[in-house]
Amino acid sequence: MVTKQGFLALAPQYTTTSELLSASARRRGMDVEVLGGAAPVRRGAHYYGGPGFASRVANDLEVALLEPSDDWLATLPYAYTGRHIAMSTLNEARRLSHPAFVKPPSEKSFPAAVYATGAALPPGPDAPVLISDVVTWAAEFRLYILDGEIRTGSQYTTFGRLDAEPLEEHRHESAAREFTEDLLSTCGESLPSAVVLDIGLLTTDHGTQWAVVEANMAWFSNCYAADPDRALDVVLRSAGPRTALTERDRRFCRHLGDAHLAG
Repeated sequence: MVTKQGFLALAPQYTTTSELLSASARRRGMDVEVLGGAAPVRRGAHYYGGPGFASRVANDLEVALLEPSDDWLATLPYAYTGRHIAMSTLNEARRLSHPAFVKPPSEKSFPAAVYATGAALPPGPDAPVLISDVVTWAAEFRLYILDGEIRTGSQYTTFGRLDAEPLEEHRHESAAREFTEDLLSTCGESLPSAVVLDIGLLTTDHGTQWAVVEANMAWFSNCYAADPDRALDVVLRSAGPRTALTERDRRFCRHLGDAHLAG
């Protein structure tokens, strides 16, 4: 049975986050369906899973997939990034003669990493990339944002090592919230209403400073130690029925070929 909230459709690849979100959805009375090889025909869906599978099933599910713009990070003021970031192309990045952090803006077409020079980048077709200064993160946090508010969050690394810990009652919770609230008050309109925001503590010559790591699609993010019930609220909005898509979020909807976005 499909509830008033619809149902949660999952990509076939199992993850710990999909298990946590499934349990949360069932607790609130939602149906959960792991999609198989056959094209789905049910409507009123919400989706969680990878973008590759989403491109195959989103039109059948009539789901609107919200995501930040590819160049969002590069458009932020330096005060929020703490490093220089440029939107470029893979072909341009191959010409780099110095170490740089290079990543695809949204797809995982190659590993996001520090490359000694552009020649070290993996082979592949030209594609958009983000190029940034090499920095060290003392700690990184994932925050689930809904309508400009932090719903839940989690520390996920310290100095690049997995170290999941809930944001709630974390020693840095107050400072992380203060930084994020300032960012959202200034730049919140440049993000979808439901999004995952990664922030962290950069190490500098003078100690540490808060900065934005990146923004991600909530429908394809690991929730680590965040509250899955609150995270689900954000996921449901980030990938829900197109009939519920607001005018504000229309520009953040992933283009899916011939998809018709009813609003």
